[in-house]
Amino acid sequence: MKEQLIKAMQRNQFLNMMYMSKDGTVSKRRIKIIKIAGDSFQAYCFTRQAKRTFMVDSVLAVVPIIHKEREVV
Repeated sequence: MKEQLIKAMQRNQFLNMMYMSKDGTVSKRRIKIIKIAGDSFQAYCFTRQAKRTFMVDSVLAVVPIIHKEREVV
């Protein structure tokens, strides 16, 4: 999982993330990773509209958000 997060940070990608908090609550977040340090990483969370620190081990899944260009016909 950490490798996926590093790649997303290097590519400046936005991610949809499934995350389990310490109390076992699962949430879906839209994030952009700022930095990764050890077992945690800092990201801007668009769901909460604030910087948050997440634990790598608590990330259940990440999916890159791909923005498609819209064509004008």
